[in-house]
Amino acid sequence: MVKKLYIGNLADDVTEDDLRANFGEIGEIVSLVIIRDKITGMSRGFGFVEMSTEQQAEEAVQKFNGGELLGRTIRVNEAKPKGEQDDRPRSPGGPSRRPGGFGGQPPRTGFGNRGGGSGSGSGGRRS
Repeated sequence: MVKKLYIGNLADDVTEDDLRANFGEIGEIVSLVIIRDKITGMSRGFGFVEMSTEQQAEEAVQKFNGGELLGRTIRVNEAKPKGEQDDRPRSPGGPSRRPGGFGGQPPRTGFGNRGGGSGSGSGGRRS
């Protein structure tokens, strides 16, 4: 049975070939991907490797979890389906738990007396 592994804390310059060379020592790789930013194409620091058997996946976790790849200590464990990920806090760009964009404060409607109070549109200058 094919087993998908999460590979985390990857250095920016790690390539698919680097992962293929390392995980290929264990056994057959079914698929491999490094997750990249949609706009910049830069690595997001994690990826996934699918090993052809559960035994090979377990061996890869034992061999590589906590190991070093291009100067970074990598994390290797069984990938979890999206709905089963841990409940750690997400970055501000993620789902919002509070209304508004500034800590749940209500939007400001007026900014005080910015034009000098004349109401003439002259920016507060008098002739």
